[in-house]
Amino acid sequence: MSNSYLYPPWPLGGQAQERVKTCITTRFGGRSLPPYDEFNLALHVGDDLVDVLANRSMLQAVLPSQPVWLTQVHGVEVFDADQWHSDHVPVADAAVTTVPRRVLGVMTADCLPVLLCDWDARVVGVAHAGWRGLCAGVVEQIVSAMLKKVGDSDASNFRAYLGPAIGPTAFEVGSDVRAAFIQLFPEDDLAFEPLGKEGKYLADLYKLAKQRLARLGITEVASGAECTYLDQRFYSYRRTQQTGRMASFIWLNPS
Repeated sequence: MSNSYLYPPWPLGGQAQERVKTCITTRFGGRSLPPYDEFNLALHVGDDLVDVLANRSMLQAVLPSQPVWLTQVHGVEVFDADQWHSDHVPVADAAVTTVPRRVLGVMTADCLPVLLCDWDARVVGVAHAGWRGLCAGVVEQIVSAMLKKVGDSDASNFRAYLGPAIGPTAFEVGSDVRAAFIQLFPEDDLAFEPLGKEGKYLADLYKLAKQRLARLGITEVASGAECTYLDQRFYSYRRTQQTGRMASFIWLNPS
């Protein structure tokens, strides 16, 4: 099962270096059969329920508690997980918590998982950021929710990790996607490379997310920069539409 999990080398500093923990799953080591092979964690993609639950059960060996699963809708809703109950599956694309050992997670298969914490390890958050969520402001919403949690207005001591997502050489989009971004922030045009066919571009989700974070004062951003489309360790909806989902998790250890 060692190839089932990645532990990002995230240079955090401060209290966060000891207390903030993260884990990202891969496709490998689970029970799911093709086309969901092997470690699919999603209940909504058509995989056998027994296999998915078996995979989730195996996952518990590396997590301190049952994760807060979300019903993701490519929106900007942020769930406050401090008062979460285990039988509740909120509709949201981000979550925040100050509660130790409360595991937050998002599922992806090309969209960008954004993991966040503050230097003093008071709060953590996670966001599911595909192009729709990024454009609509999911990063801004989760940072706002985290600042509210700690009673602060300055996010410059926040740290971010960008998990596996479709990379800038594989994410082809139309002119409508580019227009949606640059009408809000003209400088986002730097994240779009024109292709040889009219109205088509390569989009860089990583750059778009970094630019959003920088506007909020968050410049300490790490990333493995893995491309889910090209790297067979990961699920990719663009590569195979009938596929599973991996997950990215973050939590606080007790002080």
